[in-house]
Amino acid sequence: MPTNIAPLSATTPELAFLRLLNVLDTLRTQCPWDKKQTMETLRHLTIEETYELSDSILDGDMQEIKKELGDLMMHLVFYARIASETNTFNITDVLNGVCDKLINRHPHIYGDVEVNNEDDVKRNWEQLKLKEGNKSVLAGVPASLPALVKAGRIQEKARGVGFDWDKKEQVWQKVEEELQEFKTEFNVEKDEDIDIEKAEAEFGDLIFSLVNYARFIHINPENALEKTNKKFIKRFQYLEQKAKENGKALQDMTLAEMDVYWNEAKKH
Repeated sequence: MPTNIAPLSATTPELAFLRLLNVLDTLRTQCPWDKKQTMETLRHLTIEETYELSDSILDGDMQEIKKELGDLMMHLVFYARIASETNTFNITDVLNGVCDKLINRHPHIYGDVEVNNEDDVKRNWEQLKLKEGNKSVLAGVPASLPALVKAGRIQEKARGVGFDWDKKEQVWQKVEEELQEFKTEFNVEKDEDIDIEKAEAEFGDLIFSLVNYARFIHINPENALEKTNKKFIKRFQYLEQKAKENGKALQDMTLAEMDVYWNEAKKH
């Protein structure tokens, strides 16, 4: 039975998970804030926790990763606790469901199917999903995924059924082709108005082809771009700090003056 006295830290995964269930049961029945929560009110908080976990992973901060995993785990248990109140499903159903899915989609481990490599595993995974009722290989790509992540997932899904380039050289040729099309259509050397809608479409094609090439050389484009974002932020904040130390405001400085501090930041 749930108790408002949380047990001491557990010594096994099983007891630790039971402790979390007990704590959530107690909070759900006794805490004014927890009582009022619904799946909808938790949704944006879960998204925030997921991004915080992502940040800690990119920062390589293992202590933060541990903390954020705990926060995310709490949210998952919370959703199951809410669903159990209407007898829709409970945490046992959730865990059994994911275990059944993993077993069914790994026949090379739990059955007699033979695979030669990772690509065979992915191909079997997508074929099994279609047998389970998915109408499209791409049906499993969430519509709300950020566009850069979604592009990579779409390409991975298509590759799973054999729709892909054979060599990375072919993909790079496509990148160059898309870049040339964009440059030809919207020549940067000509000072003339452009069709923004058309330019946007062509630019999207270029990015999609770059994501494709990144996949072929085993670069995660989302991670790569976020690391560049973080690098830019650090350098820009260094620039701001140095300008302030010298009694200057960025808006009053020339680009050449700012470049001095920017280059210092790159050395750091």
